[in-house]
Amino acid sequence: MVTPALPTDIPSLWQATSVARPAFASASGDQSFDVAVIGGGYTGLTTAHYLSKAGLSPVVLEANGIGWGASGRNGGVVSGKFRLGFRDIASRHGIETARRMHDLGLEAIAHVGEIIAELGIEGADYQPTGSLRCAHNAHTLEQLKTEAEWLRSALADTAISILSAEEVAAETGSHGFTGGMLNTHGGVIHPLNYVLGLAAGLKAAGIAIHERSPVLSLRREGAGVVIETPAARITAGQVVIATNSYSDLTPATAAVRTSIIPFRSAMIATEPLTGTPGAHLLRTGRSYTETRRMMRWFRKAGDRLLYGGRGAFGKTDRESAFTALEKAMVRQFPELAEVKVTHRWSGLVAMTLDSLPHLGRLDDRVVYSVGYNGTGVALASGIGRHVADLVTGRQPDLGLITRQPLHPIPFYALREPAVRLVAGAYQFLDAIGR
Repeated sequence: MVTPALPTDIPSLWQATSVARPAFASASGDQSFDVAVIGGGYTGLTTAHYLSKAGLSPVVLEANGIGWGASGRNGGVVSGKFRLGFRDIASRHGIETARRMHDLGLEAIAHVGEIIAELGIEGADYQPTGSLRCAHNAHTLEQLKTEAEWLRSALADTAISILSAEEVAAETGSHGFTGGMLNTHGGVIHPLNYVLGLAAGLKAAGIAIHERSPVLSLRREGAGVVIETPAARITAGQVVIATNSYSDLTPATAAVRTSIIPFRSAMIATEPLTGTPGAHLLRTGRSYTETRRMMRWFRKAGDRLLYGGRGAFGKTDRESAFTALEKAMVRQFPELAEVKVTHRWSGLVAMTLDSLPHLGRLDDRVVYSVGYNGTGVALASGIGRHVADLVTGRQPDLGLITRQPLHPIPFYALREPAVRLVAGAYQFLDAIGR
């Protein structure tokens, strides 16, 4: 059996500002646990936490280091939204389903604060400052007004309000928006410190975590599953797959790999802004997104401005993607023209066919939870307790997350050109103002 070559750590602002990393050995020898969790990100770690609380013995097997994947590379936005909007959910599946999904989002946000307090994750620097969607033209502002009114009337969400162009400009420092929709739910976080804090909390509780331990194969044997890593043979009663966009690292997670479209998202971070012309920008500490289909997002992290977006196609970083981000950032914030960009990095977002996360069973011994579609900080960690429920025989009702199966992507081999085609269409629609 050939051991795959593992990628190295990805340099980022989060890596440069992280807390001390807890150390975990690679798996070795023969071991036995109640549950083996594949993936050491938010979902895998919180699942192990709640399995332990239920009296089971879990082991977390991470192919690289804790925080190597999306949990340590994302923009650090804590949100309870789904890529499929609540109004769309209501029109397709009914208002009660939309209400359940909305509640799940709020529960996931609340869970972030709860588990930070429970495990004492001080370095997470969670700030519940909310978010602001910035309309890039009059058409999208009208859409935001309609959405806000629907959320207030249909879901009784009073955390939503509409801001004028002047109010958005005063808050962001950018005069390129026609208005925006403020949502006071959620906030921002240091994503790598958050996942490292989760791992440290589990380690303190005696839960087994192994880094640099890619799962090479799974096979049923007797009443359980045998999991092979390069240096270990682990027997478990059940397995949880929590590998999300990185489900193609080994063949062991092939059963979910073809249901996910990895979409690369790139980020840049500036030097500290104090003493520069950009010092006044983004003064509330919220996260911000624009309404274009090929969305850009931005926020402050400490005294730096982070700017990110989709469209960094391919399997590796490309200088052209970072250059495009820098140009977009300066167009939006001309004050940053002479400000140095100090960090550039990217990671994969797990898109699904129906734009929703999925929790379910492959069979009586294997559970999966994947597909957060770019909103995974709160959802991926909040779902861990529900994964544990499913493992222990309960039937959690997470609305569409558990009611709909994880569908394979048709013509999966053509996913990369298909992504480029869709992205090109989105860019055209953005360019003509639709």
